[in-house]
Amino acid sequence: MSDISDIVSDNPDLFVCIDHVGLAVPDLDEAIEFHTKVMGWRLLHRETNEEQGVEEAMIGTGEQLEQNAQIQLLAPLKEDSAIGKFLARNGQGMQQLAYRVKDLDHVSEVLRGHGLRLLYPEAKIGTGGSRINFVHPKDARGVLLELVEPAA
Repeated sequence: MSDISDIVSDNPDLFVCIDHVGLAVPDLDEAIEFHTKVMGWRLLHRETNEEQGVEEAMIGTGEQLEQNAQIQLLAPLKEDSAIGKFLARNGQGMQQLAYRVKDLDHVSEVLRGHGLRLLYPEAKIGTGGSRINFVHPKDARGVLLELVEPAA
């Protein structure tokens, strides 16, 4: 398996930027209130993703989803969802780091070509209609990396 730094140096435009940091939270309304009223962030977007088993909110400092890196608050819809299991194991906190990409299929092919495992064989639909996949944390030095291709 190649080192992630070798992959990036061989493909300098593989990632656009950090898209967001995902925080697992037990109560989305409470988390939104804390991050907006105490920390001063703004609620930019909220939705339920049944397939992923989460209710989520994007908070940020800008009004447009694609301009600035954001924080994604993720609350489980049920205990046996990925976020529900994460909370049971670790408690609330950072669950993932998301990189923005222009072409998810290309990036997935390059990463797989270097021996990295992605969690899904094909892209899934994420926040706001984006296309997403995840690099297995064991292949990304212990960090769950989300790859995000924003909706057109």
